[in-house]
Amino acid sequence: MKILHLSTTVLAQSAAYRLHNGLCSLGGDSLVLTGGVSVQDSHVQQPTSQKEIYLSLLRQKFDNLPLKLYPRRDVYPFSTAVVGEDVRAKISSLNPSLVHLHWICGGFLRIESLAKLNRPLVWTLHDSWAFTGGCHIPLECRRYRESCGRCPVLKSSNPGDLSNWVMARKKKAWNGLNPAVVTPSRWLAGCARASSLFSRYRVEVIPNGIDLNIYKPVEKMQARDTLGLPRDKKLILFGAVNSTSDPNKGFQFLEPALRRLSKSGWGEKARILVFGGREPSHKPDLGLPAVYFGTVYDEADLVTLYSAADAFVAPSMQENLPNTVMEALACGTPCVAFNIGGIPDLIKHEQNGYLARPFEPSDLAAGIAWVLSDDMRWDILARSARAKVEQDFALGKVAQQYLRLYSDILKQQKSLL
Repeated sequence: MKILHLSTTVLAQSAAYRLHNGLCSLGGDSLVLTGGVSVQDSHVQQPTSQKEIYLSLLRQKFDNLPLKLYPRRDVYPFSTAVVGEDVRAKISSLNPSLVHLHWICGGFLRIESLAKLNRPLVWTLHDSWAFTGGCHIPLECRRYRESCGRCPVLKSSNPGDLSNWVMARKKKAWNGLNPAVVTPSRWLAGCARASSLFSRYRVEVIPNGIDLNIYKPVEKMQARDTLGLPRDKKLILFGAVNSTSDPNKGFQFLEPALRRLSKSGWGEKARILVFGGREPSHKPDLGLPAVYFGTVYDEADLVTLYSAADAFVAPSMQENLPNTVMEALACGTPCVAFNIGGIPDLIKHEQNGYLARPFEPSDLAAGIAWVLSDDMRWDILARSARAKVEQDFALGKVAQQYLRLYSDILKQQKSLL
């Protein structure tokens, strides 16, 4: 059984690449095909020549052209998948038993391409794009349950707007498609099952996995000494891709929460650490001294950073099953987040962290203080954090679940021949 993963790009921390490694560790035959420059690995086929790299970037730019019609659109990502690479010849030469789709936007695959792959399909949804009219983060919008249109991300009042057109293309192109849909969180599974596109599909919940030999606790004071951080302060960690500029990551909620903490007596006792985003040119008043680490690429550095912290905060507005929370828990760091999306699959309230009422900075501050204020309780939370990941998200266990799914699909396919 040969599995071919398709993903626009993969990095060392990508869920798709982690799964590929998990399958390989179990002796599986797994390959990855990407549309953009990715991690260097002999099992990852990616653009290598200057021409291929240029075409990949060009496709991405062309795919974004329809968005020019909506100059007032929101900052949240929106993909039309109107442009893509023809990967049929590559798939034919690799001859996989099954194709496993991951994140395929950004000029990698067209909507119409999926029905032409001629292989059994598994599709792991890492956000909501597959069943919407183009947005990746629908927030409170539920128009994907019908036909989209009047898209809030596009700031459109037109029922026949770009989102409606993308949805219509999906319904037409995928009419005869029958993929096994996988979501990493129970929340996203519910959204997919309620959508007009995926309501008739098989939807499974299989979480993302993590390598517990990489993500494991480092002794806290050793981690702090390595990073040059104070031993005598409580350290609060916040980080994500574009952590300070992407509104979905919730920096706008963290700011007032930290100011509340400062006013309640934590100003001299705590520090805030930030990674994944640039230091703002106009430094906000956070109430606490801040240390900005920028983008952290190396996994060992990430592990050290998680291990140095007393709490990791993820104040996102919408999340599937965020890697950062899983990574922090694996390193024994209790987490504080809003009770939204797939977060409750990771954080058990007052067991390995704190689930705050959505979008209330006051309760976010209360949760951070609750984690930091009792050292004996913190030790219990830290042990429970690691135990939760060992129980539910160990990479080998997740890879085994996927192997069972692949076998089931191929058996069904064989019975139909």
